[in-house]
Amino acid sequence: GAPPAARPRAQRRSSLLDDDDAAGTMAEAYLSSLGFSDDELGKIKLRYGSSFRPDVEDKVKPYLEWFSELGLTDLEVHQVVANYPTAFRMRLDETSKPVALWLKGLGMDDSQVVKMIVKSPN
Repeated sequence: GAPPAARPRAQRRSSLLDDDDAAGTMAEAYLSSLGFSDDELGKIKLRYGSSFRPDVEDKVKPYLEWFSELGLTDLEVHQVVANYPTAFRMRLDETSKPVALWLKGLGMDDSQVVKMIVKSPN
């Protein structure tokens, strides 16, 4: 096919969404198996960046389990992941959990804590 720069913008964007990278496909398949819609997956990939390849075992599963442990509903988990998929780039035990404890100490509830962490991981 034509080089990326020669393709129309919509076609270039589509090729990013249809990335066949194995890790990205695994993450997408896992999220899809949990009920994430195609629209949500498209939003996640666009917001994560051009290379959506978080490790399912080391990043995706631990975050989703932690969000559930915090008491978020499935709908809230879907919203947080779709809006802030960059959370999958952070180290849960080294960054997110300690920050969550600190924010809770300031009086935030679990939903506010998760949203704050994924907006500003540092």
